[in-house]
Order: sequence, then C-alpha cells, then structure tokens
Amino acid sequence: MNKYTFIFLLFIPTLVFSQTQGKKYLAGNGGEIFLPQGDISFADEIVDFKRGDPDAVTEACDSMLSIGVADFAGVASNFTSLGCGGTLTVRFTDNALINIPGPDLYVFEVGKYIETTQLYVSQDGKKWINVGAISGGVSSVDIGDSVKQGEVFHYAKLEDLKTDCKGSWPGADIDAIAAIGSGVQFTLSSAVLFDFDKFDLLSNSKLELDRIVEQIKKQKPSKIIIEGHTDNIGQESYNQTLSEKRAGSVKEYILSKTSTTKIKSKSIGYGSSLPVSSNETKEGQDKNRRVSVILIP
Repeated sequence: MNKYTFIFLLFIPTLVFSQTQGKKYLAGNGGEIFLPQGDISFADEIVDFKRGDPDAVTEACDSMLSIGVADFAGVASNFTSLGCGGTLTVRFTDNALINIPGPDLYVFEVGKYIETTQLYVSQDGKKWINVGAISGGVSSVDIGDSVKQGEVFHYAKLEDLKTDCKGSWPGADIDAIAAIGSGVQFTLSSAVLFDFDKFDLLSNSKLELDRIVEQIKKQKPSKIIIEGHTDNIGQESYNQTLSEKRAGSVKEYILSKTSTTKIKSKSIGYGSSLPVSSNETKEGQDKNRRVSVILIP
C-alpha cells in the first residue's frame, strides 16, 4: 500500500441519523410501505444496467431513476424500465441489507401489475445468491430462506423474466429498491484513522469515532459489525492481515466506550476483496482504504 493524500469518507453521524426515523412511502402499485430506517433504506448507487430486448422508450431507460428515495408520481420519466430480460444491479452505501425476521427488501415497481423478476443479493458484487422470483403482485421479499440470519449484503440485482414484453415499457418498471431490514453504515477513510501501514488508532481519529459511539448509545443497536478494507497494492495476504487488525482496533475502541451497553460486536477484515472504486486510479485506491461500522437495529 502507498501513502496518498486521503479523500475524507466519513458520513457524519448527526446527518445520517437525522434521516433514520421510520417513514411510510407510497408504493407504485398502490398502498404504502413502512421502512423503519426511513430515507437511508434505499439503494444509493447503480453498479450495472443491461437493457433488455425489446427495450423501453427513451425516457424510461435512465437507470439513475431507480435509486434513491421512491418518488414515482404517475410520470413516465420517474422510473427505470428494465426492458424484456434486462438486469439492474444496485449497491447500498450508507446502509446495508440485513436478513431480519419477516420481509427484508421491498422493490418499488410501478404500474397495476408486478412483472416477474428474479432477485439476487451479494456481499461483494461478485458472488451472488439467488433469492427467488418476485411475482404475484407482492413486492416485499423475505431473503431468509436463502441466507443466514443476520447476514449483511451490500448489493442487489433484479433480472426481468420476460413475462410481459409488449408496449412502450416492456419488462419490470422500477422506481426504487429499499432494504426493510436495514443497518446504518458509517464509512471512514483509513487515513483518518491510521498512519500509513499501521493499525494503531491516531489520536485525532478517536474524536470521529466518539461521534459514532454517541449514536450507538442513542440507537442501541442489537449488533455492531466493523469491516476493514484495503486497496490492492502489495501482497493480498499482507492486506488481509492489515484489514483485520485495523477493524479490530476500531472494534476495541468502540467496545471500550460502550462496555455498559453489552452490544454484540464482530470485526472482519476483507483485504482488497471488496473495493468500492477502481484500484486503477489513485482516487479509487483512496476510497478503497476504509473501515465501515454497521449498526444492526
């Protein structure tokens, strides 16, 4: 790993949690859906979009219309049509999809009928778990039959199964994708926390971690997961060990400040296996060197 000027990646806790009040949202096919974590429940980033054939009309081909807060209001340009057999892959960045009892994910598909899609979830965007088909007019999904309780996922993928390929908007029409089982995620640049090639916390970093600790005390999560990540420079075995030690340092500090709350915790090192940006650029490498703290409600 090389030492670079860092990009500040801290999601400020007070801003994040100001949006975590439970909230109801209009479903595109009628009715409402309640999301316990509010606006941060929604997928934030497009990873991949492969248009189907036949494709939709131009104004419904923008994949960016399927991320962020559900906002369909009867306007054709406010959703993404997958096209016949198209696929849409999204990532959760300020939250994470978690397997909880009951429904875990809600797909805001617009229109009177729910066109069948196949749902996949992934931790790293590479290895996918087939959750099953979304059909029968039901847009809420329980991933519990396919994954372990409490598992955390950062990616979701929808594949249109070609049940309706007619008209101007063939295939499924997606307004938004939201995690019902949603954990709040804080991401900090490793440069904020550690010296180059070290895993001992910097003195100034503790001020930033204290802000997360305060939110932990307020929110009282059932579990905390700390993930360590590196770029791909150097030997992977070394990066793996460094990511584990850095995650462990953050965990140790958080536990020292929350010992009276008896919250379950787990630290994991992923080395360079879960990049959030390209390692081909300095900027991407900066983003990939990070530690994430996920609060599971």
